[in-house]
Amino acid sequence: MRSSVLAVAVLASPVWAVQPDEVLDDPVLEQRARDLSQELRCLVCRNESIDESNADLARDLRILLRERLVAGDSDEAAIAFIVDRYGEYVLLRPTTGGANWILWAAGPLMLLLAGGVGIGYLRGRAAAPQTQESALSDAEQERLRQILDE
Repeated sequence: MRSSVLAVAVLASPVWAVQPDEVLDDPVLEQRARDLSQELRCLVCRNESIDESNADLARDLRILLRERLVAGDSDEAAIAFIVDRYGEYVLLRPTTGGANWILWAAGPLMLLLAGGVGIGYLRGRAAAPQTQESALSDAEQERLRQILDE
């Protein structure tokens, strides 16, 4: 019994991040706010959305987002307002436009570059002339026998 209560408490903890005084009266606006706040990064917790975070800054961002929605902003306008104020880092899924396309393309480009270097190395190694190991000279064989006899 205790373990099931503990499991429910742990699994439901992100739900507790939004305080009752933050919840909007209009359920449609509240759902929009919850959906949008799951796309915004908590600047304190890093890889946690403001919807899940208990940090004070996340609370401030949730309130700011709700204020923008109550003021009549569209989803895009509310997100743009927060991005203008806090930078693009606040987005959990950054845009692919502008200078960010370099970051998005860097992974696949580095994979192709590494593959090309690997293929070039293997082809060069296969094309290298095979060296024959020469047999030991008579003097070397005699010295080897002396070492082994000792």
